Amino acid sequence: MNPLNQHPLIQKYVEMNRFGSFLGMEFKIIEAGNVVYSLTVREDHLATPHSAHGGVLSALLDATLGVGALSAVCEEDKVVATVEMKVSFFRPVFLGDQLTATSSILKKGNRILFTEAEIHNQKNELVAKASGTMNAYPKEKAGY
Repeated sequence: MNPLNQHPLIQKYVEMNRFGSFLGMEFKIIEAGNVVYSLTVREDHLATPHSAHGGVLSALLDATLGVGALSAVCEEDKVVATVEMKVSFFRPVFLGDQLTATSSILKKGNRILFTEAEIHNQKNELVAKASGTMNAYPKEKAGY
């Protein structure tokens, strides 16, 4: 397991992220900037009798982008916030689907990071993709 998974800022994120826990999201850091997030679609994620709400996918993408960026700056004692995110949905997601989201860093500056994330289902079909811009700033500004 990558030691970044045990970094104090990553652990603080896990502790404080009640929304991610509420949705049932879990992640592991592969390497700085590369995160794998997972979620199984439950009944309380549905917007129709069979398919998940786009907000669940957006939340998974935002979390994946965010933890990917956080893992790239936590060694600098920085945290991140989403500045903007664009989401594209490619196919519906259904009750019981097992989703896996992955992140990558396109460009890392001193304060701004450009990121991407994709979600695939258990059939390895691309269901959604996002690009995002993250602001990195000192952990003290976030209360850490």
